[in-house]
Amino acid sequence: MFNLESIKENIKTLFYALIIAIIIRSLLIQPFYIPSSSMEPNLLVGDRLFVTKYSYGYSRHSFPFSPPIFDGRLISNNPMRGDVVVFKTPADNRTDYIKRLIGLPGDIIQFRDSNLYINKSEILKSIISKTDKIYCGKTKIDVVTFEELLPNGKKYIAVYFKDYSFENSDPFIVPDEHFFFLGDNRDCSKDSRFLSSVGYVHKNNLVGKARFIFFSSDRSKGSIFSFWKWNQSIRFDRFFKKIN
Repeated sequence: MFNLESIKENIKTLFYALIIAIIIRSLLIQPFYIPSSSMEPNLLVGDRLFVTKYSYGYSRHSFPFSPPIFDGRLISNNPMRGDVVVFKTPADNRTDYIKRLIGLPGDIIQFRDSNLYINKSEILKSIISKTDKIYCGKTKIDVVTFEELLPNGKKYIAVYFKDYSFENSDPFIVPDEHFFFLGDNRDCSKDSRFLSSVGYVHKNNLVGKARFIFFSSDRSKGSIFSFWKWNQSIRFDRFFKKIN
């Protein structure tokens, strides 16, 4: 025999739990999954990470399904050059991308002979390795690995194809209230260089700042449900790794 009052209480409990989960996801922290190799070697396909939603304030994209409940940003904070940021692509305002913030409003970004320039000054980079291999899609490629140094002192790892596929570009002039993003896997990333698909990202499209990896697995080496393959499929060394 069904107890109607018990069913009502269970429904109320589930409803409250759902509301709390939405509040946490919208205002505090949200998990994201890395589906592509555009941020290798810093972020790998299969990484699961936490993004803080409060880092840059809140827009409609902070909430599930981006409801048009208000315009602009609330409690807005400016991102820092070099931050790894999740944002909604301007092309559809729905798809989540994760890239590194390189250009601030008013900056001039350009590639010359495969070297990155910001405001006509070359970004310093030091070679770490000439023998690394990383993924570009499902293909492993030979890359040169560098440590790059941004004008604000931010350091991070970036990789380039050995044949430097993306050698030169026209200057990109970042509009007011917009940002310019690049993938750390420079020759294997669809980012702000591709104006028709990503381009300049408005501040209202920022979702949050990537903080740390909480879980990582390589599906090509086995399902996480195959516990006897965990030593191969789960990247234990990436658990709770801070994202630089």
